[in-house]
Amino acid sequence: MANLWQRLKYTVEADLNEMFDKKEDKNPIKMLNQYIREAEKQTEETGKLLERQGTLQHKLEKELADTNEMKNKRSMQLDLANKSGEQDLIAFAQQEFEAYSQRSIVLQDSIDKSTEELIGLERKYEEMKHKIKDMKVRQLQLMGKENVVRAHNQMNQFLQPESSNKINGRLETFEAMESYIDHLGQKIDSQHEITSMEERLARLEANNSKNEATQSI
Repeated sequence: MANLWQRLKYTVEADLNEMFDKKEDKNPIKMLNQYIREAEKQTEETGKLLERQGTLQHKLEKELADTNEMKNKRSMQLDLANKSGEQDLIAFAQQEFEAYSQRSIVLQDSIDKSTEELIGLERKYEEMKHKIKDMKVRQLQLMGKENVVRAHNQMNQFLQPESSNKINGRLETFEAMESYIDHLGQKIDSQHEITSMEERLARLEANNSKNEATQSI
């Protein structure tokens, strides 16, 4: 079981190292998302192995219980055979009792080792799950930072266009917009002034023509 954990550990490290060696994807959030997906996959596979190990241990424990039951049964039968004095039955019962006794020792030793290894694996499995939780917290932190950076960039483009590229001469600031409106206002005032002058000149011409007509009469 110790070798099992080492294989899992090396597999995870190899997969993640291969992923980070890919130069085409340098976005830290995308990398972290991929990292988390890979870690979740490995954790899920590890959980299945732990579940299987638990099932195998239950089978060992059941086998030990059955073996001890048969050992006790043969022990009672050996006592009866000894009382009966029948040597063939004594020999058979003795052989059976020893076989079950030896098997019980082997099974108990296997269960003890398996229990210790399973506890260690479960502890590391919990560490893996906590690590994923920590990575997800880090993911949220990075997403928040990225969002702040994007918001700052958009606001800077709007408020300080001189520090960014203007597109098609768009109005990027309130100051530029106000300047543009002032310019339009001046243009309108100028046009209105010209129009007023023309109207006054036209009235003078009309009055002059009227006076000339009156004098000729």
